[in-house]
Amino acid sequence: MKKRTLFIGVSVLVGLLGATFSFGADVIKVGIVDTYSGPPTTFTYDVRDGFKMVVDKVNAKGGVLGKKIEFVTRDEKFKPDIGLAMAKELVLKEGVNILMGTINSATALAVSDFAKKEKIPFFVTFAKSDKIIVEKGHRYVFNMNENTQMAGRAAGIALSKKPFTKYWSAGDDYEYGHAIADDLWNALKKAKPGVQLLGQTWWKVGEPELTPYITAIMAAKPDFIIVATGGASMVNFQKAAKATGLNQKIPFYQHTATEHSTLAPQGGDAPEGVYGTANYHFYYPDAPENKAFVEEFRKVYNRYPKVGALYGYATAEYF
Repeated sequence: MKKRTLFIGVSVLVGLLGATFSFGADVIKVGIVDTYSGPPTTFTYDVRDGFKMVVDKVNAKGGVLGKKIEFVTRDEKFKPDIGLAMAKELVLKEGVNILMGTINSATALAVSDFAKKEKIPFFVTFAKSDKIIVEKGHRYVFNMNENTQMAGRAAGIALSKKPFTKYWSAGDDYEYGHAIADDLWNALKKAKPGVQLLGQTWWKVGEPELTPYITAIMAAKPDFIIVATGGASMVNFQKAAKATGLNQKIPFYQHTATEHSTLAPQGGDAPEGVYGTANYHFYYPDAPENKAFVEEFRKVYNRYPKVGALYGYATAEYF
């Protein structure tokens, strides 16, 4: 059954790609819309670099079906309206055959709707809202990473085995923030019906000063905090948590809290005791394939790969 499913998936993709570029063309053009300015770059640069690493190797061997892969990038500045405008420009003016990106779930949903109308394959490399492939899914959108339903279910089941009963949800007031908080809470409530959600706190995306919010949450005295921060606020929240002593008083969870993208910018100053989920660490799994990937990435870029590098690498390999 697994072999049959994979065959169908690849067959559909080949059919879609064949429909989006002329077989007389010399290249396959990929347009990457992502955030290349501000805090989210701790995640997004690696997506681009992991993708490029494979593309360079593929092109050196003659490309795909004899066609070289070219890609261009656009900085959507973590704003859905800018991201959608750039996706339209890439398809309608630049003539790209494939769209790829983005870290912002709201942007991904907007671009996905456009890709559906234009019948252009769209590879979602970092955005995680489960709406992208569940509620709003279609035959032209491909999710290359985990989504909030997967991460939320894993965290919810794990937390159900802990002694915490009184919870608080807090995070970035946008698509991903609400999606990860809701999916986690639904999984937790199902596994442990006795838990209580005392309240919720939401701040605007990119809010620079989180101390007042943290202070108010601490005053409510929950047992545990579900922190639903995305790429723009992951590091900022952890810094604020350490500065206020939150991590020593009330345990909290963030998806990707333990991932290299979140920890590397903090050096040795990251708070201890934070709960997190992540689907990749450069040192795990301790398998030959992962060791080879890490070694190759370090040789090319002189740094360890973060989870985004895996997403970019996997997307290029899927091509």
